[in-house]
Amino acid sequence: MKKWQNKRMAWICILILLFGIVGAVAYAKQEKIVSSYGPTNQDMTFEQIKAERMAVKAERAKEHMKMLESRYDLSKKTSDKVFMSGGKAVPTGPTANLQGIDWVQLNKMTPEQIREKGLFPYKPLPFADHAEGGMLFPEMITKLLPRLVRFDLDFDLPEHIIADPAPAIYLTTRPDLGDVAKGRLITIDNYYEIFNGLLNPKQLEGVRLLVTQFPQQQFNATEDRRSERPSLGVTCFDCHANGHTNGANHLVGDIRPQEFRHRIETPTLRGVNIQRLFGSQRALKTVEDFTEFEQRAAYFDGDICMAAKKGVNVLERGTQVHFMAEFLAILDFPPAPKLDIYGNLDEKMASASELRGEQIFNGSARCASCHPAPYYTDNSMHDLKAERFYKQEMVNGMMMAHDGKIKTFPLRGIKDSPPYMHDGRCFTLEDIVEYFNLIQQLNLNAKEKKDLVAFMSCL
Repeated sequence: MKKWQNKRMAWICILILLFGIVGAVAYAKQEKIVSSYGPTNQDMTFEQIKAERMAVKAERAKEHMKMLESRYDLSKKTSDKVFMSGGKAVPTGPTANLQGIDWVQLNKMTPEQIREKGLFPYKPLPFADHAEGGMLFPEMITKLLPRLVRFDLDFDLPEHIIADPAPAIYLTTRPDLGDVAKGRLITIDNYYEIFNGLLNPKQLEGVRLLVTQFPQQQFNATEDRRSERPSLGVTCFDCHANGHTNGANHLVGDIRPQEFRHRIETPTLRGVNIQRLFGSQRALKTVEDFTEFEQRAAYFDGDICMAAKKGVNVLERGTQVHFMAEFLAILDFPPAPKLDIYGNLDEKMASASELRGEQIFNGSARCASCHPAPYYTDNSMHDLKAERFYKQEMVNGMMMAHDGKIKTFPLRGIKDSPPYMHDGRCFTLEDIVEYFNLIQQLNLNAKEKKDLVAFMSCL
């Protein structure tokens, strides 16, 4: 009898163990469920959330910087001859670190060889903390606007490769004025003083809305914000400084799960009036669509439930959105004195190198296939299929997957807008030339590459 009882107890123990294993596996599977939604009902206080984020801040910053330094030469190298329209020196490159090989050797390899050997220098660029994401502003902006400081993340790119902190503003309606910003960052404090008398009332109201704070995922009044104090939010011009760009970035809201989301570099709004697609990859058809879309969802990582929690600002289409768009439509490209009325180089003003670069741009490099004069865009989208050159693998929380279709950005004024590509992976014009030389398999020589950069610096 006792022996039977011992066996019975042994079987009970085995069954309990099995149930425990099954339960643990089920729990583990449950933990791995990926949701399209963010956690709207927080069970932690602001101080607890802050402490949790701060506990990982230093280590993740260290890992991210290690990745950046392995990919790029981050030392300050700028031109002493080419300057942005606001006066800042243009960064020079290429900055990409090659692994025991030079550009000539790399250009002779096939995409398959480059992928198998892991030699592609321009893989997708992860966010500073890709698992976290959110809007992130450079220090040159947070010094001017301290409300944009995040306690959990510091900006990751060096200041010399991003645009002026207070870019020049040119108006299609008043080209005689030249730069109307004159070194001033347009904010709620000075927009009326600067623009009153230059704009009509609708445009002036549009500027006011563009410099008005509205709640955003990381900058709001809830316990899961990423600003030290409760915040009214961010403005359109916090990223698009003076209607241009300041290098601020975050993650596209359209993709799930998190590791597949793309880093998005803020594009310039100059020349919006000639563009027909908006958003790097969204293909929104009007700037009004883009403005409304940003407020309703993109500000909140594309999560409409999170937007409802944090205070979504639903702009009225017929007045507010229209007024904002009406001002944006008069933001002009910077002057390009070497271009004629057709957008081509004036032979009397351009150097021999610039003229050779134009020929290469329109000829063997095939740049003009997507970037035709006068504005150097075809207002379309193209898939470069860059994933031919690298393996799909996880790097610092981001999956090195395909980019998909990306809109053709105008190249007018391009020297004012580093870093380049939708995610900022190319820090300089030299990097852009090297990137497309590989992607298109052009096999350009060093002189041709230099001439191409010289031409694009004229646009």
